[in-house]
Amino acid sequence: MERTLARAAKEEVLELDELWSFVHRRVNKRWIWLALCRRTRQVVAYAIGNRGEATCRLLWERVPKAYRHGLLYSDFWESYQKVLPEGQHQPVDKSSGQTNHVERWNCTLRQRLGRFVRKTLSFSKSEEMHEICLALFLHDYNRLCLKTT
Repeated sequence: MERTLARAAKEEVLELDELWSFVHRRVNKRWIWLALCRRTRQVVAYAIGNRGEATCRLLWERVPKAYRHGLLYSDFWESYQKVLPEGQHQPVDKSSGQTNHVERWNCTLRQRLGRFVRKTLSFSKSEEMHEICLALFLHDYNRLCLKTT
């Protein structure tokens, strides 16, 4: 995914959020964790798993080192507070506007890929295809963002 990312500025601001989807049946929830660069609107990292600390840690480990030095905005979910560096992490309420871009991106994902809509006839039948579909979409989305920056 790093091949489609713009070069990081000195201190990028990242917005982090998670959204749920499912594989095969609604009871098989999968949480998609995202880190979005505010300046470029590119998704710099993602992780798929449950809503726990391990998946949050995986997301943080996948954020490229060049993007790890600025402010990090997220909601008040406990996992973020356990994993993200205390001096950089700013937990905020949705009404603050600090996570607007990533929240909007979640809507874009749900609008463009039927398998990520909560109530749909489209769904992934396997974990592998769920992630492949997301990775392909991210690659194309980031590539298009790169052309506009």
